Amino acid sequence: MADKPQPKGWNPYLAGSLAGIVAVLSVVIGKNFLGASTTFAKSACMVESVFAKTHVQSLEYFQKFTGTIDWQWMFVFGIMIGSFISAITSNSFKWQNVPDMWNGRFGNSTAKRAVFAFIGGVIAIIGARLADGCPSGHGLSGIMQLSVSGFIAMIGFFGGGIVMAQLLYKGRK
Repeated sequence: MADKPQPKGWNPYLAGSLAGIVAVLSVVIGKNFLGASTTFAKSACMVESVFAKTHVQSLEYFQKFTGTIDWQWMFVFGIMIGSFISAITSNSFKWQNVPDMWNGRFGNSTAKRAVFAFIGGVIAIIGARLADGCPSGHGLSGIMQLSVSGFIAMIGFFGGGIVMAQLLYKGRK
């Protein structure tokens, strides 16, 4: 029986270069810096408008998010498609309810994983909306502009990620 080929991710230099090209083209062609968190607010506005349009129109917060699908919404959709293509081309795509690393640390409960993923997502989107931007907006686009706050944001994102990874998965492979 032949061994299944081991997944091999994309070369990080190639992937980083492609991300950089996308960021530059976004500014040159689209006149917009990369960002993604506003897509959540825009999507919430579009969905809620289907059920309670007059209510949405009365909310000051949603006034800046009304309209249709825009470049940023398509950017987030493109991230989804690109991730799928990356997983397929790197031979790492697989259907899995609970990631192996999570399973090794916390067990294989799909419900537990879903609850923690939901809570993490809520915390992340609240933080992104309070900061008026996300890691791609504040971090990547900020660094592209050589913004001190962009560098500080990226240090915070990486530092927070390292701390949480150590707390959750220390000593695990």
